[in-house]
Amino acid sequence: MAEEQEIMCKLENILDIRNKTIQMQKIKSRLKVEFEALESEEKHLKEYKQEMDLLLQEKMAHVEELRLIHADINVMESTIKQSENDLNKLLETTRRLHDEYKPLKEHVDALRMTLGLHRLPNLNEEEEKLSLEPACPATSRSTVMLPSAPCAKPRAAPATQRSPRGSQMSRCHSTSSFSRV
Repeated sequence: MAEEQEIMCKLENILDIRNKTIQMQKIKSRLKVEFEALESEEKHLKEYKQEMDLLLQEKMAHVEELRLIHADINVMESTIKQSENDLNKLLETTRRLHDEYKPLKEHVDALRMTLGLHRLPNLNEEEEKLSLEPACPATSRSTVMLPSAPCAKPRAAPATQRSPRGSQMSRCHSTSSFSRV
């Protein structure tokens, strides 16, 4: 009987070993699945971080591009402002020269009339491109010009012709219109 008990005890131990081995196999399978999921998740996390780095680099590139665009806008605004200032100075100089020219021409015409000579042609008759218009339109919102400010507006000379291709061909003037005064 002691032998039977010993065999029964060994059989119970074998059954316990079998049950624990099966339980261990199940845990081992679950552990393998969890480990694969862990590796997969680590791989995804690494990819997400790389994508985040790329997005941040792209963001910084766009920020730099916007900064450059703003710098270009600032340069263009200052260029426009300088050009408008230059235009206003040129208009003022043109107006002043015209104001000087007008009484001088009237005086020369009066002197010529006393000698029986014809009057000199007016500027707009002499050179059509030297006509003064009443005002130039403002080129931007920041520029305000007085309505009385004249501006020189180029016009086509009477000798200007169009070629069959549509380009302009004009005669060269060897002397300036002011040299005839």
